[in-house]
Amino acid sequence: MQIDIIDYESCSAAGVNLSALRTSLRQHQSGLIKNNLPGSDLDTWIGVVGQVSAVNDLGEWQSRNNRLAALGYEQGTIRSTVSGLINKYGAARIGLIMGSSTSSIDRTEEAYTKLNSENALTDEFRQPFVHNPHAPALFAAHLSGIKGPSLTINTACSSSAKVFATGSRWLETGIVDAVLVGGVDTLCLSVLHGFDSLQLLSPDPCKPFDQHRNGINLGEASGFAVLQRAGENDNAKGIRLTGYGESSDAYHMSHPHPDGLGARLSMTQALDRAGLPPSAIDYVNLHGTSSRANDLIEGKLISELFPGSVSCSSTKAWMGHTLGAAGITEAIIAMDTLQTNVIPGSKNLEILDEALNFSIKATDEPKVCQHVMTNSFGFGGNNCTLLFSRTG
Repeated sequence: MQIDIIDYESCSAAGVNLSALRTSLRQHQSGLIKNNLPGSDLDTWIGVVGQVSAVNDLGEWQSRNNRLAALGYEQGTIRSTVSGLINKYGAARIGLIMGSSTSSIDRTEEAYTKLNSENALTDEFRQPFVHNPHAPALFAAHLSGIKGPSLTINTACSSSAKVFATGSRWLETGIVDAVLVGGVDTLCLSVLHGFDSLQLLSPDPCKPFDQHRNGINLGEASGFAVLQRAGENDNAKGIRLTGYGESSDAYHMSHPHPDGLGARLSMTQALDRAGLPPSAIDYVNLHGTSSRANDLIEGKLISELFPGSVSCSSTKAWMGHTLGAAGITEAIIAMDTLQTNVIPGSKNLEILDEALNFSIKATDEPKVCQHVMTNSFGFGGNNCTLLFSRTG
């Protein structure tokens, strides 16, 4: 069964909405800034969504993660699209799937700095629905009024790519008539210093696949998309989820399999499910974190699986690696090329890693694409590949 994309929106340091993101991509204007996170003196660059501070206090739902989700949900027509589907099918017939790697750990981190004299949570931090791995979906259900099945997926950096695969299965089995999928992750000290302890952060703006890359930059983002069975909505965007692949090689907690076995499997599964040869793909949005190991393994896989005619880029230099929100952020960038007819370049790429040989450019490429793909590879070897196609 094929699945239509009815609506989508992205909110990141590269743009508070899809329109702003398109402008940043077109002008090659990155949202990365020198680290200014309160309490952190790490020498790195981060992608902060400054507009989060203007979001009203959420009361019992208060957390930076939920505020970023709320900000993203108000962009574009996502809210009105979901409201229309609820009116048509009923709130219980709409599903909800969110991806996140840290949920609202930012709020929990803050709570521990403000314990009372008995080392217990103060009243303002007694938030069982926030200090909760399922917090993103609980809050999104509160925001949207959706009462159908809900799920929060946490598979590290592939979390909000896998929401599309799960949503597709829910629609195929008929348990819902539409699905709101999304992802959200925010920066906090636990996240930033956790990655620093793994020696992964770069003191410079990241340079995916560049010979002189020296680590990643972290960012925050939220994003949403609405899925329905093909042909059931007149407002479809002309974009269809035609394939997906999921795998877990479980080679190491943080290092990918040296031969990329799981990543290869997720890509070939997506192609097989779509019934397409590698040569049919016009563009691949790469996971491309700018780490030495990840880029090398992914780049070699691309050159082995795809012909040189397939264009590739990594877009993390615009907003940083947004962790559990990276999957949907980059899925949106990939599928949006079917609307804009422009493939974004790989920002900051100067000299391609001498061990790699595939079609990747620093500059944009005007191109009418028919089929595009995006990769999301997470800790623990948890991989997801999505394939989107033009319907017209």
